[in-house]
Amino acid sequence: MTIDEIRAAVDAGKPVRWANEGYRVHRDGLGQYLVIFDRNGSTIGLTDRSGRHLNGAKADFFISEPDHGAAEEKGRKVREATSDTPSGARSGWR
Repeated sequence: MTIDEIRAAVDAGKPVRWANEGYRVHRDGLGQYLVIFDRNGSTIGLTDRSGRHLNGAKADFFISEPDHGAAEEKGRKVREATSDTPSGARSGWR
């Protein structure tokens, strides 16, 4: 995504992320676009001081899909619960 695309998406209320779901792009009360790591609040500006260069690769910014992480987790749990292997086979019972 370009700087303009990221800013437009954030302004439209879309959930923009960088690199993974943990890094959220946010516009603060001063109008600054920031990248925030949700787990610890670590923050960096979206761009360098000139405002012309992203602090990250364009390809690493994306609009998050709703429930994307939840769907992956749900799929993982379903696969674990529906294993082809009989439950006793894991413990050595036959």
